[in-house]
This record gives sequence, structure tokens and C-alpha cells, in this order.
Amino acid sequence: MTKQRKKVVLAYSGGLDTSVAIKWIPERYDMDVITVTIDLGAVKDLESIRQKALKIGAKKAIVVDAKDTFVKYFVMPALQAGALYEGVYPLATALGRPLIAKLLADAAEDEKADAVAHGCTGKGNDQVRLDVSLQVLNPRLQIIAPLREWKMSRDEEIQYAEEHGIHVEAKVSSPYSTDENLWGRSVECGVLEDPWMEPPADVYKWTRNVKDVPDEPAYIEIDFEKGIPIALNGKKTEGVALINTLNALGGEHGVGRIDHIENRLVGIKSREIYEAPAAVILHAAHKALEGMNMTKDALRFKEIVSSHYADLIYNGLWFSAFHQDLVAYVLSSQRIVNGTIRVKLSKGSCAVVGRKSPHALYSEELATYQKTDVFDHAASLGFIKIYGLPVKTQSQKQMSVLSGREALNLGSIMPPKVLP
Repeated sequence: MTKQRKKVVLAYSGGLDTSVAIKWIPERYDMDVITVTIDLGAVKDLESIRQKALKIGAKKAIVVDAKDTFVKYFVMPALQAGALYEGVYPLATALGRPLIAKLLADAAEDEKADAVAHGCTGKGNDQVRLDVSLQVLNPRLQIIAPLREWKMSRDEEIQYAEEHGIHVEAKVSSPYSTDENLWGRSVECGVLEDPWMEPPADVYKWTRNVKDVPDEPAYIEIDFEKGIPIALNGKKTEGVALINTLNALGGEHGVGRIDHIENRLVGIKSREIYEAPAAVILHAAHKALEGMNMTKDALRFKEIVSSHYADLIYNGLWFSAFHQDLVAYVLSSQRIVNGTIRVKLSKGSCAVVGRKSPHALYSEELATYQKTDVFDHAASLGFIKIYGLPVKTQSQKQMSVLSGREALNLGSIMPPKVLP
């Protein structure tokens, strides 16, 4: 009786690395390859990629349109959390990796595969995100990462592809390494590795140069329900369509460019260029609405949660109990994040210029200096006395009474006299 060969599920993009892997894995591991191609908003022709995988030698080629799942279960929760890594990066690539891991694990279960494989290098963050997620989702699966193992240069890869009849679209490597999905596009390598160099024009694909944008600004209104955008300019719009619309409009006005020196999980600093028009617009609008509806203490604590939330996404810990704990707080905080934000897009900038909400804590009657003012000015005197009591007491007890080295000295924060 012939022994059945083991099977491996490979995350397949259609590019050089994973195309070579379709041939290399059977040679190295004696396994049949099943490919899974996942569309998160960047794959243009799923069927042609599927056919290419089969032509190279895959025993089965699966394609998945996961855009709606990506937006509903990954992008929108991250937006509600206000997750921006190091305050700027909307985590487009990082958010896609746990979904890819989930789909690989699902396919491995359906196909009764023994292993999964991906095209990550041994230097980046993505290998960690995928490997850690897969270890949680199905620890029995062997994880194969050919680019960490085969030690081939790009030229050697191209030669290998030609020798094995694998069609190679580009003979010369791109000067940049890129990744994209509908939430954003990332670019690195090449001249970008010199942080003193301004990014060349050809780095950007989604956003126009400020000198080429329209002179007239664009105004948009975004409706939120529980922290999730649900409408543009008063028209109900589903997540994928809403993000695509904002990407196009924001890019037209040069909005969404990010140039960042980033602290990678693997311990190095990396210069990253991002294009994320929709993410930049939505994060700005969402934060402005929170500012209208959440208390001061809630906003301060939300900043801490947002930072931890962004870190766990970036560090590949989406499938963790800590994430589940943070989600509980985020969902609770978003119950009152309902309303409309008006945004102005102009010359590369995104500015919030209007806010309204049925749950706003902002009160014009309290804030105004006009005759309609209802603030109790007389109450301020007593408030100031109580508020200032601790520092007044400290001054009397520790600055005036004590002497020498024991006395508190404010010299380091006290400016000199400047009066003539």
C-alpha cells in the first residue's frame, strides 16, 4: 500500500518567492503543496493567480476574498481602539497577518494538511505575527518558511525559477519592498534605507504630490455608530466601499503619507513609508468624536489602552487573552461614540472642522462667553481655594519653615526677575 504524502498549505501571493516555494517545498520536504491566495484589497486577479499556482505544480489552489472579513473583524476593531503604532502607523500590514494565519489554519484543517508555509523572511515582523498566531490556532501544524531556510539570493531565485519552468514577470528586483491591503500600503528598502534622503516620487502610488492636488478643498461628513463609520455625506456605506472611497478621495488631495522611523519587534529600527488615506481620515475623525463624548479621565485612560492595543497588533499577539481583555474595555467605551464629524481635505492635510453628537458632553451654554452663559462664576473662588490648598500648605510647611538642605528649592523651575 502506497504511503500517502504529507500536505502543506502555502500562503501564495503569485510573486517570485512563493512561486519558487511551490517547487522547492516538495523537493525539500516531500510534501504536496496546496496554495491559498487571500484578497485583502490588493489582489487584482485571483483566478489568474490560482491558475499560475496549478501550472507550477500545486495540487490544489484555493482563493479567498476576505475583504469584508478583514474590515469587520480586524480594521474596525482597531479603529475603535484608536490603534496607531507609535502614534502614527495604522497597522495595515500587521492587521492582515492574523487573518491570513486564521485562513491558513482553517484551510489546513479542511485539507487535513500537516504543515503550513509562508513567504516571510527571517528579518521582519511578519514571520513573528504569522508563526505566533499559527501556534495558538493549531499548535500541531509544522510551520515552513522557505525564505528563512533556502539561503538563495534573488538572482539565484530567478535562476531556479527559470530552470523549473516558473514564469518570472520581473528579471530585475524592484528597488523597494512593498505590501498593501485596503487599509494601507507600506514601502521600504532601496534609497529609503538612508533616513536623510527624502522619499523619491516613485515611492508613492496612492497619494498625489501636494503640488498636483486640487486647489479647492474637499469636505466630507462621516457618521459613526458605536465608534464605527457607517455613512459618508449622509449616505449609508458599507465598510469596504467606505474605505475605498476615502482612499481615493484622500489620495486625490495628497492625504495619508507617513514617513516613520519604526521600532521593529525583532530589535532594529526601520525607515517605513506608508500610504493610508482612509485610515488617516477615519482615525482623525474617530478621535475627534471621542473628544466630544468621553470624559477627561476616560480619554486619558483610552490613550493607554490604544497604545497597548497597537503594540499587541504590531507584535503579533492578536490571538491572546490580553487582547480579549482590552476589547472588553474598548467596546464599553464606544457605546456613546455616536455622531457626525466634518473633515476638510486640503493640500495634503486632513483637518476636523465640524463635530456634532446626540451624546456630546460639550455644552455651548457652559462654554460661551455670551449672555446665554450658565456657568456659575461665583463658584470658582471656592474651587480655586480647595484646588490650591495642597501646594499652599506645602509652601508654608516645607519651603518657608525648613532651611538649608532640608528646604524644598524651586530654583530649577523658577525664572529670574525680569522687571527693571
